[in-house]
Amino acid sequence: MAEHIKPYSQKENKKNQVSKMFDNIAPYYDFLNRFLSLGIDTIWRKKAIDELLDLDPKKILDVATGTGDVAIEMTKRLNPSQIIGLDISKEMLEIGKKKINKRDLSKIIEMEVGDSEDLRFEDNTFDAITVSFGVRNFENLEKGIAEMNRVLKKDGKLIVLEFSRPSVFPIKQAFNFYFKYILPLIGRLTSKDKRAYSYLYESVQAFPEGNNFLKVLDKTGFKSNTCKRLSLGICSIYTGIK
Repeated sequence: MAEHIKPYSQKENKKNQVSKMFDNIAPYYDFLNRFLSLGIDTIWRKKAIDELLDLDPKKILDVATGTGDVAIEMTKRLNPSQIIGLDISKEMLEIGKKKINKRDLSKIIEMEVGDSEDLRFEDNTFDAITVSFGVRNFENLEKGIAEMNRVLKKDGKLIVLEFSRPSVFPIKQAFNFYFKYILPLIGRLTSKDKRAYSYLYESVQAFPEGNNFLKVLDKTGFKSNTCKRLSLGICSIYTGIK
């Protein structure tokens, strides 16, 4: 399970290690996302946000917001009155705040440090919740998903964007080679963190993707759960309704 895959050591808890890892790579994160994905990650995020068009949510929680890319893009594609971007990495949030202020979006987007498995918000607070490339970093996956269910309003929608594992030849083989060898090498040279991008490959391999993640959504109280594969299975959009 992904909970047992940690960036640095098996001794320290995963949450602290993930926070440290993202603090370390924060200055390089946006550049590496665009470079290592050849810009496709921006398309994936837009497709995930478009899953909310029919709901027209006004109050949105963006969990594992990072530097705020999804939160910012939601202001372009939706018509929200408030977005709260939550992350455990202070350094990622600081970069996100600068991007938000530069775009004069601080009246709509609030960025704050928080734990996805222990949300400070009251029950039934948000119309929608988004998580992009973050759930595989949860220390306790079911607890984190259950917390998001708790703070969603009835009929609210959860959107999860996460890496998956392609099964079609030769995409499967190319994906594994790139993620296991090329991406960690570039990540080490660029971000100066020897483990961050090796951890990425390991966490993707351990994540309960596809039908297994749909079972987690079902177990934690979501209904009408769906999985949509993108880019020949490299990435998936999961949706669930409270």
